Amino acid sequence: MTTPNSPAPAGPAPALTPPRYLAAIQGIFAVVLVVSNIASSKLATVHLLSWTPTFDGGTFLFPLTYIFGDVLTEVYGFARSRRVIWFALAMNLFAALILALVAVLPAAPDTDGGPFATVFTFVPRIVLASTAAFFVGEFLNSFVLAKLKLLTGGRWLWTRTIGSTLIGQGADTLVFSLIAFAGLLPADQLWGLIAFNYVYKVALEILLTPVTYGVVGFLKRAEGQDAYDRNVNFNPFRLRG
Repeated sequence: MTTPNSPAPAGPAPALTPPRYLAAIQGIFAVVLVVSNIASSKLATVHLLSWTPTFDGGTFLFPLTYIFGDVLTEVYGFARSRRVIWFALAMNLFAALILALVAVLPAAPDTDGGPFATVFTFVPRIVLASTAAFFVGEFLNSFVLAKLKLLTGGRWLWTRTIGSTLIGQGADTLVFSLIAFAGLLPADQLWGLIAFNYVYKVALEILLTPVTYGVVGFLKRAEGQDAYDRNVNFNPFRLRG
């Protein structure tokens, strides 16, 4: 029985509004990773004055995953970024498994399954390299960005997007290139590939800094949040909290 002075009965706690754009970012993030891995099965060259570097086809698209990683950690925090990274890795492995399975299936009569098998039997090694590199590089990128955000008090976004990319992409490029192409390319060509990929990825991050600022600003306003990773467990294998 309540009296006029009794406090109102406690009702259910109001539900927290889920992020509106996180699912879309997660989906695009995974697609970019999968397409990058498929494109990485082709090696190409470009002529830059007296330098003709070799690079893999995924180089053009893959750096966008680090920009997505910056946005995710800056706006939503390391914990949510960690779950998105694991989701993308799972989708990447799923795509590799399906492509490898289809590649070994017998071709239908009067059809030539050779070109498909030629392209996609190379993908498993690329996916192994990408998975290891992406795991190391993305988590390093998110960790460094989160720590720099606390260190700078949330100011100077460019310092943490570029700083985290210098470290994350360095580890990613080295791990990926060595696993994917060691033994397939001469040493000078391999190190040229590593140098070109790293410079290109960092340069793209710098060039797209104004875009990153615009996306981060929009999401912070739209989602009503700006994550600071204080007292956060940075263990990459922890999927909760």
